[in-house]
Parts: sequence; C-alpha cells; structure tokens
Amino acid sequence: MSLKLRLSLGAALLAAATVLTSSILYFGLNEVADRLDTALASERRMARYATASTQAATFLVIASEAVQAGLPTEVRRERILQVVGQLQETFTLLHADVEEAVLSARALGIDGQSRYGTQSLGIARMEATLDQTVRGLLTDTHDTERLRGYIDSFATSFDPLLGQAINTERLFRSEILSGIEALRIQLAWMALGIALAAGLSVAAFYFGLVRPQFYRLDAVRSAADQIGRGDFSGVLPVSRLDEIGQLSQQTNRMAAALSDRQAKVDAEWTQLNEIIATRTKELKQANARLEKTDEDRRRFFADVSHELRTPLTVILMEAQIGRQSIPAAADAFATIEARAERLNRKIDDLLRLARSETGQLALACVPVALDALVASAIEEVQAELDNAGMTLDLVPFRETQVRADPDWLRQVLVSLVRNAIRHARSGEKLRIAPVVQRTQAGVSITDNGPGIPASRQYQVFERFSQGAGATSAQGFGIGLALARWVIDAHGGEISLQSPLPRSDALGEHPGLMITILLPAEDAIADA
Repeated sequence: MSLKLRLSLGAALLAAATVLTSSILYFGLNEVADRLDTALASERRMARYATASTQAATFLVIASEAVQAGLPTEVRRERILQVVGQLQETFTLLHADVEEAVLSARALGIDGQSRYGTQSLGIARMEATLDQTVRGLLTDTHDTERLRGYIDSFATSFDPLLGQAINTERLFRSEILSGIEALRIQLAWMALGIALAAGLSVAAFYFGLVRPQFYRLDAVRSAADQIGRGDFSGVLPVSRLDEIGQLSQQTNRMAAALSDRQAKVDAEWTQLNEIIATRTKELKQANARLEKTDEDRRRFFADVSHELRTPLTVILMEAQIGRQSIPAAADAFATIEARAERLNRKIDDLLRLARSETGQLALACVPVALDALVASAIEEVQAELDNAGMTLDLVPFRETQVRADPDWLRQVLVSLVRNAIRHARSGEKLRIAPVVQRTQAGVSITDNGPGIPASRQYQVFERFSQGAGATSAQGFGIGLALARWVIDAHGGEISLQSPLPRSDALGEHPGLMITILLPAEDAIADA
C-alpha cells in the first residue's frame, strides 16, 4: 500500500470525525450567534431609548428656557426644532430596529413577533406626544401658562411611555441571556467530549503512520540543506518506492543537474566579467572625449572674451583721451566710456556664467560695501526701470560691509531687479532696502507685482524654472537658480516671501520680496 493511500485513509477517518464535530459545533454556534445578535439588538434599542431620553430632557430644558424667557415665536421655533429633529431621527432609528427585530423573530411564530411588534405602538405614542407638544409650542402665542401646560403635558406623558419601552426591552434581554447560558453549558460538555475523542484519534494516527515517515523526510531535508550550500555530492538511500522514495530519487537527479549547471554558470560569469571590463574601458574613453569637448568649449569662451576685450580696451582708451582732449564733447565721450565699461562687465558676466555651467564657481571674496554695490547695480538697470515706468524707492544704506565676490553679487542684484521689471511692471513700484542682522547683512528687493502662488514657490529656485506669461522669456539674467547657487557658495541665504503683509506691501497687489543675506564683514572679523 502506498504512503499516499495510507495517509488518505487515515485523513478520511479524521475528516469524517471532524465533519461530524464541525456540524454539531456549527449549528450550536449558529444558535448562540443568533441569540447574541438578538441580545445585541436589544442592547442597541435600549441605547437608543437612552438617547431618546437624553434628547427629550434637552427638549424640555430648551423649551422651558424659551417659554420662560418670553422669546419671539420665530426664535422659539428655531431653538425647539433643532432638538426635535434629533429626537425624530432617533424615533426613525427605533422603528427600524423594531422592524428588524420582528423579522428576526419569525422562527418564534406570531406570538414572538407580536411581542416585539408592540414596541412600535409605544414609539408611535411617544412620537404623537412629541408632535402634539411641538405644535402647541410653535403656535403664535405668548401665553406663558398655556405654553407651560404643553411642556408639563409632554413630561407627564412621555416619561411613562419611555419607561415602559425600556422595561420591556430589559425583559427581552433577560430571557435571551438565560437561553444563551443554557446553550453554553450544553456546548461546553459537547466540546469536552469531542476534544477527548479527537486527542485519541490524532495520537493513533501520529504514532502509527506519521512519525515513521518523519525520519525519512529528515534525511531528505538534510540532503536539501547540503545542496543549498553548494555541495552536490550527497546521495540519498532509496529503501522504498513510495512517494518519499520517489522524492529521494528526484533529489539525487536534481543534485547531479545542479552540479552540471554550476559549471556552466562559472563559465558564463567569467565571460560576463570580460564584457564588463570591455564596456568600462569604452566608457572611460567616451568620458575622456567629453572632457576634451568641455575643455574646448571653455577655451572658446576665453578666446571670445579676449577678442572682445581687445577692441573694448581701445574704445575705453580713445574715449578717455577724447574726454580729456575735447572738453566740448566730454559728455559724449563719458557716455561712450561708461557704455564700454558696462559692455566689459557683460563680457565678464558671460564668462563667469559659462564657467559656472561646468560646475566651477570661482569666487574672489573681498570686503564689499553694500551701498556702493547697490548703486552700481541700479546704475546698470536704471534705463530699464525708466522705460518700464517703474518708480524705485531706495532706502538709505548705512556703512555695512559683507564678504563677497563683488562681480557675482552685482550680477545677482541686477538679475533680481530685472526679474521684478519683467514680472511686476504693472505694479509700477520697486523698493530696495538694507537688511542688517547680528552676524549677517544683505539686501531686500520688494515689488508690487502679482506675486508667486504658494504652490509654485518651491520651484522658483529650481533650474530652468520661469515665471508664467509672455515676459517669462525676456531678459538676459542669470536666473534665480544660479542666484541661489551663488549665494549658497558665499555661505549666505536667499529667500522669498509672497504675498506680503499689508504693512510691508507697496500697493494693492500681493507683491514679492526676495531677501539676500551674506556674512557681515565685522562679524567675520570678530570671529
């Protein structure tokens, strides 16, 4: 006889006993569950009656206060109907609970259903009492005695009906709980007998059939552990040709197959390492080509800047000579000189920008006076402010120095002012003010524009992020992303605030204020 057949016969006997036991317990537990559901339904109804009692008391208190205070009819109606609505909702739930109880009591016959059905009559009487009282209280009268009579009539009629309903529910619950206790005792004795029979059956099945197979399965498990560790040399003995014997044969064949597969995997792994080495060499060569291209690009910018500076130097020199030699044209030559110097700064800005794109941000930090730096930035953008029709409010700067690269910091300020010109032109106002703290100093730039929504504020310092609208692509600024990079490289902070409080706003628009803070030079010296 095969092991499968023997186990099947033993399992069939245990299954038959289990089915019998389960059937007994199933019907018993179903009966207990039904009775518990009935008891819980009774508890739920009692809880609703308690809620109705609380709501009725609240109704009496509110109605009495409204009558005693002599409130107008509309005010009295508003206060009373709010509590009445809650009480009517509780009555609706009670009707639904009683209807459910009647349907659940079909097995008890007409008598059982009618016992639960009588509760609906009590609920209906309570509803009628409430309805009559509410109609009386909502009449357009200020006769306090008459209104008090309605309230007293409700109190004397409602409480007995509610008490009768609660007492009836308590009687139902007591009967249900008594039946559950009796059924529990019966099921306990049955469970004890079933447990004893099951224990004896399991012991016979285990010691007579299952345990002898465990020793054979332990041998198979040990062989599987050996195979899992990569040792495929073990061979299982095959003493019987039942299922476990067949499993032993399959395990032996699997060990042989895995041994062959391991040899193939080792060969493929060696080939993969060779491919990885080849690809790594190719990537290094490609990276070298990219570095060469980047070096050529940086050299191109350097050559272009040099080629541009040469004629600019000549223009500057000729303008200086002309301003000194021809007094009548001094203003014209001064304008040429100023424009040439501005163009020279533009070339420096372009060169620094190109270098920053390669990840190199070389700073030449020196003590910088904020007032002079702000004046230089304003001079560069003053024409743009005038063309935009914007009024600049420059708050006086005291003698404050920060440690920074003056060219980079000027470029940041110019870029921020141009951003304000592009996006806040309609507000017509711009304010530049100093910001001085204990260890930091800087500049705040405030506009009267549409501001930046809170949902987009986290994006504005991200690279390639632009404002909305037609003005987003105008200008040649370094952008807020690079501005933040520059300020971070200085060890400073850049932040924005929008919308502005009314006390700080320049007009009716939400506005935007960008603040730059850098280490103060006097704080650095103290440190």
